[in-house]
Amino acid sequence: MLVYLNGAYLPGAEARVSVTDRGFLFGDGVYEVTRALGGRLFAGDRHLRRLTRGMRELELRWPEGLDAAALHAVSERLLRENGLTEGEATVYAQITRGAAPRNHAFPAPGTPPTVYVAAGPFAPRDELHARGAAAITVPDIRWGRCDLKTIQLLPNVLAKERAAAADAFDAVQVRDGVVTEGANTNVFGVIAGVVRTYPADSRILAGVTREIVLELAGELGLPIREEAIAVAELPEASEVFLTGTTTDVMPVVRLDGRPVGDGRPGPVARQLHERLRERMRQGAGV
Repeated sequence: MLVYLNGAYLPGAEARVSVTDRGFLFGDGVYEVTRALGGRLFAGDRHLRRLTRGMRELELRWPEGLDAAALHAVSERLLRENGLTEGEATVYAQITRGAAPRNHAFPAPGTPPTVYVAAGPFAPRDELHARGAAAITVPDIRWGRCDLKTIQLLPNVLAKERAAAADAFDAVQVRDGVVTEGANTNVFGVIAGVVRTYPADSRILAGVTREIVLELAGELGLPIREEAIAVAELPEASEVFLTGTTTDVMPVVRLDGRPVGDGRPGPVARQLHERLRERMRQGAGV
């Protein structure tokens, strides 16, 4: 597959990054994953807005000749040149502070950032959406700026591995007795008829799909509260579901080995999933 690296388009097998790159040494960078249908990015503007915010917060600079609009064009070119103009795909974009002698402080001004973009085919998990997924709860041990989509993902990796070891789809993270988010998803619950999810502060990543699902829930007239769900409330939830760029709206039917609600995907999750897929198709013009 053709990838983009620092201004050049080349086969992925030929792409090389320096061992002194700060992404490799420190996890010093940000990234985005964007869904595409029919060769068109879905909610690309929202993803680029979040990427730009993350760069600003980390004091990362765009390289000369590249900005958010140009990165969008790079993504669409990769979709075309990799034959991904039909069906579904994802685009991964990562920007690090670049290659420099190893020093915790920022490198010298003018050090060019490393920009890497790749596209690949994607297949939605239709069967899993239909039957519902299992999840487990784990302690949230991440740093204090979870609102930034950085490439420092080791706590998320460990949480996801615990889920895999338990034959579960995802790990629901818990801090101070409340649910924050999944290892790579946002978490919603339906409690006493109200759709609830953790508020968008520094303890979670404000997911693009989360944002769209909240809009769709509002359009459907569903009661919504951006309010933390206490672990003690989880047994009362009639539904729990996850949202994410590659997750869509995933019903959780078992949590820590116990059924959620009646143990089947609930009506809220099903309806929101259908509306999300409809909006995605409309955005792609298919």
